[in-house]
Amino acid sequence: MKKLIILTCIALFSFTAFAQGYKVGDKATDFKLKNVNGKTVSMADYKSAKGFIVVFTCNHCPYAKAYEARIIELDKKFASKGYPVIAINPNDATAYPEDSFDNMKKRSTEKKYTFPYLLDDSQAIARAYGATKTPHVFVLSKTSGGGIVEYIGAIDNDTEGSDESKVKYVENAVNALLTNKKPETTLTKAVGCGIKWKSI
Repeated sequence: MKKLIILTCIALFSFTAFAQGYKVGDKATDFKLKNVNGKTVSMADYKSAKGFIVVFTCNHCPYAKAYEARIIELDKKFASKGYPVIAINPNDATAYPEDSFDNMKKRSTEKKYTFPYLLDDSQAIARAYGATKTPHVFVLSKTSGGGIVEYIGAIDNDTEGSDESKVKYVENAVNALLTNKKPETTLTKAVGCGIKWKSI
């Protein structure tokens, strides 16, 4: 019994540490995930990139849908400047069939995604990053030692997409990095649907 309690405590501690994810300044792990075109994508594939806008998102969430056009605009604006968007769907498609790989392919085609839309089927990358919402953004700068987390949180402070005076957190962070400065705002609260985790 005592051994079981100790093992349970160790497991809970490990899960808690794992679930905390990255903080600003941490080195982010690369990944190799399947894109909607069937090919595997990793950050290492982007030889000339200066960094990345990694967005955990999905098909079904109303918040993800509301931000979809803004995610596309971020890629159109910053991919050519060295900061492409990489979108990752971490949701359990068994619980939410709208987030299945086939439906990911349909949505990326219908909405004309200009960026890869990857399936995190094991949810290991979402857990490693500490993503909890869709959408949830991690802006990384590319260094010789790997991707460094520079910003974590929301795309902006306007979930409705109707406020002309919105604060564009991700855009501001990338613009700062492009001028070799650190973002003034490095952490905001991601607003969206909770990631649909698989049962362990």
